[in-house]
Amino acid sequence: MSYNIALSGLKATSQDLNTISNNIANQSTVGFRGGRSEFAAIYNGGQPGGVGVLSTSQNFALSGNLTYTGRELDMGLQGDGFFVLNSQDGNTVYARAGMFIQDAEGNIVDPAGNKLQGYATNNGLLQTGNVTDLTVQTSALPAKATTDIGLVSNFDARVDEIDPVATPFDPDDASTFHSSNTVSVFDSLGSEHALTQYYVKTGSNSWDVQFRMGGEDVTPAGGYNMTFDTDGNLTSASNLNLTITNPAIIDGASALNFEVDYQSSTQYAAAYNNSSLSQNGYTSGELNGIRLDENGQLYGTYTNGQEQLQGQVVLADFTNPNGLEPISNNAWTASNEAGQPILGTPSTGTLGSLKGGYLEGSNVDATAEMVSLMTAQRNYQSNAKVLDTNSTMQQALLNVI
Repeated sequence: MSYNIALSGLKATSQDLNTISNNIANQSTVGFRGGRSEFAAIYNGGQPGGVGVLSTSQNFALSGNLTYTGRELDMGLQGDGFFVLNSQDGNTVYARAGMFIQDAEGNIVDPAGNKLQGYATNNGLLQTGNVTDLTVQTSALPAKATTDIGLVSNFDARVDEIDPVATPFDPDDASTFHSSNTVSVFDSLGSEHALTQYYVKTGSNSWDVQFRMGGEDVTPAGGYNMTFDTDGNLTSASNLNLTITNPAIIDGASALNFEVDYQSSTQYAAAYNNSSLSQNGYTSGELNGIRLDENGQLYGTYTNGQEQLQGQVVLADFTNPNGLEPISNNAWTASNEAGQPILGTPSTGTLGSLKGGYLEGSNVDATAEMVSLMTAQRNYQSNAKVLDTNSTMQQALLNVI
């Protein structure tokens, strides 16, 4: 009996050594989860039968440390959840290792070629109803014509009025206007045009606005006038629609059609200034980078300073992560013991967050593993000693016989 008990101890300890050695070997493996051998006593009809390894559990409760890499497609996952990957054989696998690159077709893949899954976009809008391969479009971002210009300015109430009849406006004569500003306007081809606005105080609380683009007068018929109340608040219509069809200006592009909005502009006894100036057009641009936010949204960054949403990473979680079956290449496959995957985006529900340019390391504690190694060695030697003692006793018994 003692012989079999000692053999079970040797076998269980050998299995424990396998677990410990695997932990130590993978302490530098990105996203690796350390394992633990869980022993159970064996009894046969109330009689001791030794020990066995009941299971080898993985530690999903502890995250690994994040290490900065600077690589734009590296993703450090903190908290619960797994990356969802479509393997090359068509199966779905799950991983914590966030080492991703772009393949020749623009797909985001891990080093084994598994494709990262998430929500794609259509015209910049996320298609949240369908999980698919995440792809970064490498084509140029087309130009966008300006449709809105916003300005918030203060017009100096202290300046003297100018009679437009006695002193006609002349953009080359600073004495015929009080102030001016210039904003860029982009046409459908991405060409940039400078729209200059000249402000002329024509009454105690009234201002005329003149518009010039490329040296051409583009002031709308009837002009544009702003009026303010005695508290300096704008009382006239705050917006103006401008349509520019002059071929000398648009030069083959579509007609410029945009709105200029002066909402929140004021007339106070203070120097003229612009507190806000914005417009929504831009020229074309080439992809020069990728940015990932903590919600897993992927943005392409372009040479024209714009960003475009390319997709969003989807994570999966399980009721029992320990039921996942580990496979090669830093991944797991689902099983009945793990339960059905619960899909969601990072930082929602119980799912963790992502950090671009970082990788999550192994959660193996090397010091603890070395202590466990020494304990396993002692257990193995002890069981081996039991076998040796048992053999000596049997030999003594045979000698007597």
